[in-house]
Amino acid sequence: QVQLVESGGGLVQAGGSLRLSCAASGRTFSSIAMGWFRQAPGKAREFVAILNWSGIRTSYADSVLGRFTISRDNTKNTVYLQMNSLKPEDTAVYFCAAARFDWASRRESDYDYWGQGTQVTVSS
Repeated sequence: QVQLVESGGGLVQAGGSLRLSCAASGRTFSSIAMGWFRQAPGKAREFVAILNWSGIRTSYADSVLGRFTISRDNTKNTVYLQMNSLKPEDTAVYFCAAARFDWASRRESDYDYWGQGTQVTVSS
């Protein structure tokens, strides 16, 4: 089992920045990929970013490429999502997820464990 707890969400003006954190516990964290997803009101949950265990391999949704950065500190069992140049359309509940292996696709089914989510609201 893996327990994931997100933090760092909040209200920010357009153009601002936030850093989300996801603390993991319960099993070996450094051997699996970690991802971020988000769900806006009335919409399906969508992929945001993924990072492999070493932190070398990443992938981002086109909508956040160049603005968001995913990273991890395996000594702290924590993964981060630095979000810059935020837009109102980034408003959503953000979830971190632990994949089954060292890499995963953008499909939710590739992720075994999910956090409870943290709200990010970007005002115009």
